[in-house]
Amino acid sequence: MNLPLRVDYYSDILCVWAWIAQRRIDELNTQLGDQIALKYHYLDVFGDATNKIPTQWRDRDGFQGFAQHVQESAASYQDAPVNTDIWSKTRPTSSANPHLVLKAIELAYSSQHSTDLALKFRQAFFIEAIDISHLDTLLTITQTMGLDRQRITEAISDGSAMASLMQNYQQARSLGLKGSPTYIIDNGRQILYGNVGYRVLLANIEEQLRQPADEASWC
Repeated sequence: MNLPLRVDYYSDILCVWAWIAQRRIDELNTQLGDQIALKYHYLDVFGDATNKIPTQWRDRDGFQGFAQHVQESAASYQDAPVNTDIWSKTRPTSSANPHLVLKAIELAYSSQHSTDLALKFRQAFFIEAIDISHLDTLLTITQTMGLDRQRITEAISDGSAMASLMQNYQQARSLGLKGSPTYIIDNGRQILYGNVGYRVLLANIEEQLRQPADEASWC
């Protein structure tokens, strides 16, 4: 029996392109099922959003300009609704806290629980305009999903969740990843970055599935 093809998926929870990519990830799982094994990781794009956005968008109206950019980026994607308040009124300070909580959930429960909560966090921010940089807000969301707050905070308190998160960040840097989202297929045989269309993703993955493990891909 062939092992599933590994797809490492790196994203930042506050990245609008990762939010847009969610529908494509869902469809890949639906179409390919146990032929692929998606592994979720996080990288630092909005780790210091408080300074990053005003600095990089200084000449384009700062937070307001970035908020408009996010709205325009998502406008063509019906499956990725974006609340008009994000970044204009709701301004998370950092993506590090949601990433940290997600790694804690992964350790305290499972990768699937963490993946499910990542979607809930994204929905809370992009749809409801909730500031998910607040630790208490994140833990409240986890409780609504039936998870034990204490189990999660223990993984944060003992440093294990932070160590796991730092491993993700360091891996992303060592791989030279450009940003969010990034797909790494079959241990680096294919690396796709940014707003990659579903058909492109599917074609690359299916090509790898057709290739023997010891044969280079012609993609």
